[in-house]
Amino acid sequence: MSNFLLSLIIPVYNEENNIDALIARILNVIAKYNYEIIFVDDGSKDSTTDKIKSHTQKNQHIKLISFNRNFGHQMALSAGYKICKGDCAVTIDADMQDQPEIIPEMVEKWQAGAKIVYAKRNNREVDDPFKKLTATWFYKFINFLSDRPIPQNVGDYRLIDRAVIDFLNQLGEHAPFLRGLVAWSGYPEDYVYFVREKRHAGRTHYSIAKMINFALDGITSFSAKPLRMATYMGFLAATFGFLGVIYAIIGKLLLPIPWVTGWTGLFVGIMFIGGVQLITIGIIGEYISKIYMEVLNRPHYIIKEKVNL
Repeated sequence: MSNFLLSLIIPVYNEENNIDALIARILNVIAKYNYEIIFVDDGSKDSTTDKIKSHTQKNQHIKLISFNRNFGHQMALSAGYKICKGDCAVTIDADMQDQPEIIPEMVEKWQAGAKIVYAKRNNREVDDPFKKLTATWFYKFINFLSDRPIPQNVGDYRLIDRAVIDFLNQLGEHAPFLRGLVAWSGYPEDYVYFVREKRHAGRTHYSIAKMINFALDGITSFSAKPLRMATYMGFLAATFGFLGVIYAIIGKLLLPIPWVTGWTGLFVGIMFIGGVQLITIGIIGEYISKIYMEVLNRPHYIIKEKVNL
């Protein structure tokens, strides 16, 4: 297939110092294709929007969606999928840690039959040890819980076919975990490998709190096993409590040992039971909150402005 439309979806948030270099680098790679570049501005507070607009005036293939406020990275990607018209779509971040030069290789894999082409990092030396460790353990944990494994060392840099785009657009989830949904769809997949680079300018917008929330969304979106684990913890705590009661009765009535009431055992027991209860309530609360958001059925995002669309 030689005559196709390639959509490039780029979520941005306060990336004013990256826009010019990013566009120049991308155009150098995809100029040979019939393309559209869709920037989704996730409520930037700097001059990111103005920088993009200056390029939309020079190139009609460059397009812009602006949100009223910050709705989150996954919502920005979802908006890009909704609006794109390509036969395939590539999503990439604006920090240039992910090399756009591998896009032609991704297109080749897609033309060879893959519906999903992941850009997989074979070197993450630019990431700090904490981020590498937490990412490794997160994917191990979520794959332990999930029925459909999510590839490790891949982010949101990927190419997906129009069939996968249409599938994602049919979903109405208010907290979509796109990395999991793409893998869960089960379409044929392939990989392109690259070395992750340093951020071109600025700093990451993913704080530890955002990473934790992202992890919780991913875990609760793809498995009910945490609820089952909470049940197991309840049974375990109850079993320990029951054994403790039997031990106390035997020690009091049958064994020739002095009955000494110690605050240490009482304290440990209360802390154990209380911890299990709080963990269980927290897990249940996460699922209830997702149900609550789905029932409210609020818009996923509010678009303030469109350019060249």
